[in-house]
Amino acid sequence: MKVKEVMTKVVKSLLPNMGAREALDALLNIEISGLPVIDEEGRLIGMFTEKDVLKSILPTYLESVGKFIYADDPKGIKTKVQDLAKIKVKDIMRKDVVTVGEDTALSEVARIMLTHKIRRMPVLNKDGKVVGIVARQDIVKGLVF
Repeated sequence: MKVKEVMTKVVKSLLPNMGAREALDALLNIEISGLPVIDEEGRLIGMFTEKDVLKSILPTYLESVGKFIYADDPKGIKTKVQDLAKIKVKDIMRKDVVTVGEDTALSEVARIMLTHKIRRMPVLNKDGKVVGIVARQDIVKGLVF
């Protein structure tokens, strides 16, 4: 089975110059943790996720402290949350995005998702344009049912 048989073909997406707060509101409204960022020509330029937002509002040293307990800094975090209204999606989106072609086998998509620890991937056609998005749930349904 190919990914084009299980992918979501109507792809909700974000524009790079959209405000980060507006994009976050869009994620929360449709109850999804990330969306592709697509330019005016339909080409993928990044992914905007809740994880990217968390990275932008939490201290930069957070990853290096690992499992140590982090003390609350409500003033600093509140300021960074307010700053989301001033920055653009392109400023915090992930630019290095793992993608698959529409004829990729489901087992290969599953392998890529597991090895890269990702939940969803944009699906591109031969011209490099986004034609769908595939989530882990789509892969499970396609392989099991």
